Amino acid sequence: MKSRNGRRGGARRSAPLSQESIVAAALRILDSEGPRCLSMRRLARELSITPMALYHHVRDRHELLLLLVASQSRDRDRPVLPENPRERLLAAAQLLHDVLAQYPFVNEILASPDLLAVSAMWVLEALLDAAVECGLTPVEAAQAHQAIWHFTVGVLLIHTTSRQHHAELTRPTQREQVFATLSSEAFPRVTALADRWSELTARDTHREALEDIVEGLLGQSPAHPGEHT
Repeated sequence: MKSRNGRRGGARRSAPLSQESIVAAALRILDSEGPRCLSMRRLARELSITPMALYHHVRDRHELLLLLVASQSRDRDRPVLPENPRERLLAAAQLLHDVLAQYPFVNEILASPDLLAVSAMWVLEALLDAAVECGLTPVEAAQAHQAIWHFTVGVLLIHTTSRQHHAELTRPTQREQVFATLSSEAFPRVTALADRWSELTARDTHREALEDIVEGLLGQSPAHPGEHT
């Protein structure tokens, strides 16, 4: 993206801004302060320019995130996926999760089709291709992707939201307070697990669940390329 010509007032930089310098400054803020602190005003301070000067180079936060996603996607090596189509489908589904999970602003990626297209389109192609080679029609492959996508979104949102929520808590969670008041007669199953609930729900079961989902989606479909079109 070429920089737009803008006013120099307030800028204290010895060299002109570039896409690389803007992205580098944004990454420094993300690493040291987290995604909530990445605003256009904060970025302008990091670059020692005025917010108005920054807007001549980046329209808004959305365009800034596009630059960040494009930069990280460009620098990432794409792994070699398994030849077996069923294993490749599972690997592509895992990649969909892993690629998105590395972004500190993952919630905004999930909410934006533009950001998603930049960050995961090659994974989508690999997933659809593997599903078709497993014997699904293109339409069935798209439906399989949608099921995997919904599961992945749920896992990522729950994980990031829970982590942020617990980091800010200075008291027992609402769930823990409610569990403490439950009657074992009215809720025998819940109360029997109440003391272990945090431990059980903290386990990372993403891979196990993903394998079950892929197995269920393929069912008895052949593990080799099919004749479907």
